[in-house]
Amino acid sequence: MTTSTTRTAEHLSATTLLRFATAGSVDDGKSTLVGRLLHDSKSIFTDQLEAVEQASMSRGQDTPDLALLTDGLRAEREQGITIDVAYRYFATPRRRFILADTPGHVQYTRNMVTGASTAELAVVLVDARNGVVEQTRRHAAVAALLRVPHVVLAVNKMDLVDYAEPVFAAIAEEFTAYAASLGVPEITAIPISALAGDNVVEPSAHMDWYGGPTVLEHLETVPSSHDLTGCKARFPVQYVIRPQTAEHPDYRGYAGQIASGALRVGEAVTVLPSGRTSTIAGIDVLGQSADVAWAPQSVTVRLADDLDVSRGDLIAPTAHAPVPTQDVLATVCHVADSALVVGQRVLLKHTTRTVKAIVKDIPSRLTLDDLSQHPAPGRLVANDIGRVVIRTAEPLALDAYADSRRTGSFLLIDPADGTTLAAGMAGDAFAVTAQSAAEAAEAAPDEAGWDF
Repeated sequence: MTTSTTRTAEHLSATTLLRFATAGSVDDGKSTLVGRLLHDSKSIFTDQLEAVEQASMSRGQDTPDLALLTDGLRAEREQGITIDVAYRYFATPRRRFILADTPGHVQYTRNMVTGASTAELAVVLVDARNGVVEQTRRHAAVAALLRVPHVVLAVNKMDLVDYAEPVFAAIAEEFTAYAASLGVPEITAIPISALAGDNVVEPSAHMDWYGGPTVLEHLETVPSSHDLTGCKARFPVQYVIRPQTAEHPDYRGYAGQIASGALRVGEAVTVLPSGRTSTIAGIDVLGQSADVAWAPQSVTVRLADDLDVSRGDLIAPTAHAPVPTQDVLATVCHVADSALVVGQRVLLKHTTRTVKAIVKDIPSRLTLDDLSQHPAPGRLVANDIGRVVIRTAEPLALDAYADSRRTGSFLLIDPADGTTLAAGMAGDAFAVTAQSAAEAAEAAPDEAGWDF
């Protein structure tokens, strides 16, 4: 197989995979929708269906409760709610899918952030009887914040409102106006009944007034917006390979996964954060030499010069290299039970690099209902989203999250026990100005042993 054929096959494989997440308020029917998708697309095994049928019968139900296909935790089955993010893989002849079924309760908003962080599409469910509620607006705000490019409004339980078109139209108009005001680029509204299967996989016979796609048809045809090969090249180094064998006495390669863009032999590159430059002497893919490699391939890169490169460094084309910084301006989603406070010492993990850092300031907390800012909260607690100013001990080669969801994101970690504290998005629309960052860095005291 030639290099060009390989690239075409890899590119087609990448574009036929869609990552999407489901969200919505409690009892809007998210797990039932996912179960219906899996069941009607014939993506579940016989023994799985039999287990669901037996569990449903033991609970006194005459028909299988398809929500049990995703609600895998014992507490979820007992309470009839989704608590944790449930990931499912399924495929149709037209596309492969990785699905994240996220919880609807406000207490688990952080789980929705986790599930939607890598999604290219979010399905937000609304109960047709209740319309757009506070949690619906909250999930739309999170999708906008995470820059999910496609949002589907699934107006569920249409069978309980007699499949009335005016009910659907009013909900679709309200949600579309709100989501558009948040900056969601594309919104598609679909009336469904997950329990009855209307407009999920097969078109509904009860809603002849609707002429749009079913949920599955839309999932199969929506463009995959994250073509990583078209972005600026970023290669986080994960491991240095030096076999030092008689056959390869001078071999030195840098292994990792290309986060975005493409790397080419002969291209001038910069190693960050050191700033040293070289050219790509060779690229090894699965033990074979290649002239070009692209995201998300895992490769080994060889440089023409003998540079000091180690795990955590970033290799990027010199013409498009990011500028390293120690002042991180970002929005973070706080996911830990313990609070994040000004002056707190943390570890910041960006791609393969982990550095010490201090939270210099928390200028505001986001009100998810309308994206207004609550100034100077002083702390963030579980499920809060807020603006932060962070000073790192070593420079980081961060991109703006708006430019790259992969190299513009990071984690804040508790150095004491390794607990993930928050997920961050650098330099996004909610970031503070450089002036306020400098003021915060000057005002906040350094902790002992973390003086930087």
